[in-house]
Amino acid sequence: MRYRLAIFDMDGTILDTIQDLTDALNHTLRAHGYPQHSVSEVMFMVGNGIHKLIERAVPEGTKKEELEQVFEDYLPYYEEHCADATKPYQGIVPAILRLRELGIMTAVVSNKKDSAVQELCEIYFKGCFQAAVGERDGVKRKPAPDSVNEVLKTLGIRKEEAVYIGDSDVDLQTAENAGMDVIAVTWGFRSKQFLKEHGARVFADTPEDLVALIRTDAHGFV
Repeated sequence: MRYRLAIFDMDGTILDTIQDLTDALNHTLRAHGYPQHSVSEVMFMVGNGIHKLIERAVPEGTKKEELEQVFEDYLPYYEEHCADATKPYQGIVPAILRLRELGIMTAVVSNKKDSAVQELCEIYFKGCFQAAVGERDGVKRKPAPDSVNEVLKTLGIRKEEAVYIGDSDVDLQTAENAGMDVIAVTWGFRSKQFLKEHGARVFADTPEDLVALIRTDAHGFV
């Protein structure tokens, strides 16, 4: 078996969070008198952290001070409502547990605030992960490799022994920056064609596919 560790992205990879992200964003935008966005629009705004999401969502030309206020108002609302409509993708929990049964360690990294990552892992993935890292002081957001390197250090695993799993161009870049193999999942926030155009070469169309790729010394990783 090639890999000792599978590192998962969160939003769009293990958790379908888009409705709660959209609702929290629109609640905050509405409070500030700004236009709101559809789920499909927000889907292409996420991936680089909450601050970048707010920057993309507010009207062009919004003053920095106002942008920061929207950001500050968004955080507590999302933390309170981050699990209203959020749910794991079908089959992902059994897939993670199967990897654990096979002796493969599992972890999650995210550009969400670390407190939200820990809360969501506790609610939906209790006992699934040996490490979970979100956005916090001293850990740069993806696509910087900091969160991945933090997991590798914590679990004592070399990057050659790990594979990164994600659903976006940010995830592909994160894996490249970390010098790791990557599997792109096609059930998340980006289409398979989009992922191909951004360099993905190995795909999992279902969680079962993902387990098969990880447990068998698959070839063709980017």
